[in-house]
Amino acid sequence: MASSVEKKKWSCRLSSLVFLFSLFSSCQSLWGGETSTRKLSVVLNPSAPSLPPGGDLLHVRALGDNDTLHFLFCSQGAPTLLLVHTNTPFSTLKVNWTQFEHRNISGSLKVEPESSILYSTAVVFSRLLEYNDVNDTAVPTSDFFPPYELQNFTWSRLNLSGPSALLCGSAATFTNGSLCLQLSVFDSEGRYHSLPRLLHTSNSSQLRVWLDGVLPRATRSRFLLEMQAVGGAYPLSRVEVLRSIDDEFTPSIFKVSQWVSSMNGSSDVLGYLQWKPVAYRQSNPALEDATPCHHSDPRPQNGEVAAAASGLIRAFYAEPEIFGLNVSFGFAGEPFYNRTKFLSWTVLLGSGSPPVDSFSPLVLAMMAVGLGTPMILLLLGGVCVCVRKRAAASATAYESIN
Repeated sequence: MASSVEKKKWSCRLSSLVFLFSLFSSCQSLWGGETSTRKLSVVLNPSAPSLPPGGDLLHVRALGDNDTLHFLFCSQGAPTLLLVHTNTPFSTLKVNWTQFEHRNISGSLKVEPESSILYSTAVVFSRLLEYNDVNDTAVPTSDFFPPYELQNFTWSRLNLSGPSALLCGSAATFTNGSLCLQLSVFDSEGRYHSLPRLLHTSNSSQLRVWLDGVLPRATRSRFLLEMQAVGGAYPLSRVEVLRSIDDEFTPSIFKVSQWVSSMNGSSDVLGYLQWKPVAYRQSNPALEDATPCHHSDPRPQNGEVAAAASGLIRAFYAEPEIFGLNVSFGFAGEPFYNRTKFLSWTVLLGSGSPPVDSFSPLVLAMMAVGLGTPMILLLLGGVCVCVRKRAAASATAYESIN
C-alpha cells in the first residue's frame, strides 16, 4: 500500500515539472524569437567641404530590408535630434552646406526622394532651468534664476565611438561644469548596460543627458530641462503614462512615460519619446542614487521662435508644428542638486509603436513555481484521493453469489 502511495506522489511531482518545463519553453520561444536588425553607417558632417564653424552634424543611416531610418544629431544652436523614416532602402541625405551654415534657410537639408518619407520628428533640448526650492516643495512656480539658453552654449566637437556620439557644452554662467548629451543608435533589440536599462529596438535611438559639476546658484537648487518636439503634420502632442507590476530592470520604478505622435488622435502611434520617470545623482547609476522626475503637459509653441533655436529644424522643416514640455527632477524631501552636483536622465526617440516591457522568462518561471505548483498539486491530490476512495469502495463491496 505504501509503495502505491509513493508512486502516486512521484507521478504528481513529475506532472508538475512537465508543466513548468512546457511553460518555460513557451516563454523562451515567445521572447527569444528573431527581431529585426539594421545595418548602421555613421558619417560626421557628410559631404562638408571643411569643418563647419558653427557645430557638427552627425548622420546615422540605419538600413533595413525595405526601409531606412535617418538619425541626425546637430550641435548648431540648441542640441537637436532628428529622425526621418523612409519606405525605401535607397533614400539619401543631401546638405547644402553654404545655406545650412546660415541657419535661416528652409530646405538646406533634405532626405531624398522626399516622396519616400513616411514620418519625421525632432527633439530640441532648448533650455535648462534652475530654481531655488526654499520650502522643499519641488513645485517650480517661483524663485527661478535666469534660464540657461542652450542655443548660446559653446559646444564641443562630437566625439564618436561606433554608433554613439558624445556632445558636451558650457556657458559663461556655468562654473567648472558641463551639460553633456550622449547619443546611441542600435542595430537590434536589447537593453542598455546601465540604469534605467530602457528596452530599445532597431527603430529607436537613446539620448542620455547629464549635468556634471555645475555650481548651483542656491543651496536648495533644483533643475528642469525644457524640450521641444518638432514635426510636420503629426508632431509629438500627448504624453501617456503606463504602469506595470514589474520593476525587474529599473528597480522601484513601476511606470514609463511616452510622448507620442498619432494621426488625428488615433491609437496608432507614429513615433515616440519614451522615458522612465527617474534620474540618477551619480555618474554610475545605482538604486540608492535614484531621484524621481515629473513632466509637464505638452503645449503648443511658437514655431518661429523654436525653430530659430536650432539650425537643424529650420533647415529641414518649412512650417514646423511644435509642442514643448519640461521635465523636473526631484520631489519634496529628495536631496537637492548641491548634494552630489550630478544629475543624469535617459530618453528614447523612435519610429512606430514604443517598445513595451514584459515579464522575462525567469520571472514567469518563478511565478509559475510560486502560483502554479500549489494549484497543480491540489488538483492532482484531489484526483488521487478520489481514485483511492473508489478503489477502497470497490474492495469492500459484496461479491455476487453464483
